[in-house]
Amino acid sequence: MRETPDELHRLQALLDASLARSTAHLRSIISSERTLTAEQLTGVLTGMCTLALSTVTAKGEPRISGVDGHFLHGKWHFGTAVGAAKARHLAARPAVSAAHLRGEELGVFTHGTVEVLNPHGGEPAADWPELLAYFRDFYGDDAFDWDNDVVYYRLHPQWMAVFAAAPAELGGKPGEAGQV
Repeated sequence: MRETPDELHRLQALLDASLARSTAHLRSIISSERTLTAEQLTGVLTGMCTLALSTVTAKGEPRISGVDGHFLHGKWHFGTAVGAAKARHLAARPAVSAAHLRGEELGVFTHGTVEVLNPHGGEPAADWPELLAYFRDFYGDDAFDWDNDVVYYRLHPQWMAVFAAAPAELGGKPGEAGQV
């Protein structure tokens, strides 16, 4: 778990507010017995988690693709090839939806906007060196030409909901918050 107490607090506030403003139908599925706290969620979402990422074309048509998602500091981070269609979509229209599903046991659903962490020819995010070190450690230092081949994003969630069929079975036990 890489989240600070403040990041966990913000994530919990987002989870609570998102569920509170959801439809009665969704609240009948995601109840307090079938969800995870922010602390539990960050304990479950470790390493790489495959995300179904939805973007929108210039014609307003939805597109969905898979990306390697990393849940760090209470937010999804993911990358793609610089020349990928999703990179063009995100450059023009940064609104996205993402879902991480583990069978019928876990569903994490997020809507928000993305921030480019390492813009080609632009100023990287302040925490990009820390994140780049994490990604290089995870994928290997030689996996990509990190400066030219890949673009990384941080999804700033405006809505997030978590369904957990059996929270205790997921191993979503509260842990201690800490730094990267």
